Amino acid sequence: MNFKIAVLPGDGIGPEIMAQAVKAVDAVCQKYGHTVTYNYGAVGAAAIDRTGQPYPEETHQLCLAADAVLFGAIGDPRFDNNPQAKVRPEQGLLEMRKRLGLYANIRPVNTFRSLIHRSPLRQELIEGADFICIRELTGGIYFGRPQGRSEDGLTAFDSCVYTQAEIERICLLGFQYAQQRRRQLTVVDKANVLATSRLWRETVQKMAPKYPEVEVEYMFVDNAAMKVIQQPKHFDVIVTENMFGDILTDEASVITGSLGLLPSASIGNRTSLFEPIHGSYPQAAGKNIANPIATILSAAMMFEYAFQSAEAGAAIRQAVARSLEAGVVTEDIAEDGKAYGTEEVGDFIAKHIA
Repeated sequence: MNFKIAVLPGDGIGPEIMAQAVKAVDAVCQKYGHTVTYNYGAVGAAAIDRTGQPYPEETHQLCLAADAVLFGAIGDPRFDNNPQAKVRPEQGLLEMRKRLGLYANIRPVNTFRSLIHRSPLRQELIEGADFICIRELTGGIYFGRPQGRSEDGLTAFDSCVYTQAEIERICLLGFQYAQQRRRQLTVVDKANVLATSRLWRETVQKMAPKYPEVEVEYMFVDNAAMKVIQQPKHFDVIVTENMFGDILTDEASVITGSLGLLPSASIGNRTSLFEPIHGSYPQAAGKNIANPIATILSAAMMFEYAFQSAEAGAAIRQAVARSLEAGVVTEDIAEDGKAYGTEEVGDFIAKHIA
């Protein structure tokens, strides 16, 4: 097969970690006789510097023409520290999600046997934890209107808006994934306070009878935040709205011991995008110390979800496992003072795919 991949390295450590994911893609394609065409595009601060826009039209067209999109990271302290900035890198990410119809973010959370002791949580709590969080990506408070500030600048407002159709679309995925796993679906909301959450709950209650084999529970987000840490093995599939999912999935990263280990897939109407859940980590940019594993595992998800090649995804995952077991890792998860560079980790994983 020939795969067309849009590659968007982005900002900060994005170009470095993306280069390692490309190595893994090349290795697995060579192993299974596939060919791949890469088309690179600018997004985020890199795109602002080049075009004045965080998600230029040229990049959008490149993504539309691709079979899948590999994305690095967005963010730059030049904009973070300037609250008056009219154009921000993160606007490019939101625009990309909206224009590509990337309505669902899927984040698997599980443990790595060789790294369980790295988690700040007790081993008996996390050993065997394995769940996925499905986050709605194109609605809610990040996109709701009206949004802005009063004329005097002393009042700011954001609107949280959801339609029943948006909720049905994302919760359908939740039920489908639960059917394929342990048949337990947790709907996270704040229905005791928010009208949008009550619509979420009402919508799921109407859908549930169509999936009698799936056990559905409803959980307030504050309770869910505690339970993710106290009883992570309780969960199978979590489905939730945009902002709650954003916060909960970052919280869940402590189960693995490092943000640098978690990939994600954003499923859309027109294409799918694969990215690590961590940010651009500008302090590490250019130092060859960033952990590329989450990006490489995002490439594994790309083969599984976009290209329906489970064996290629498994080959990447097995090579990553070898890297972890051999201690060929970057400084964020290294022990005994022995750390490898970003490129060395990427080379080791690519070598063990071949």
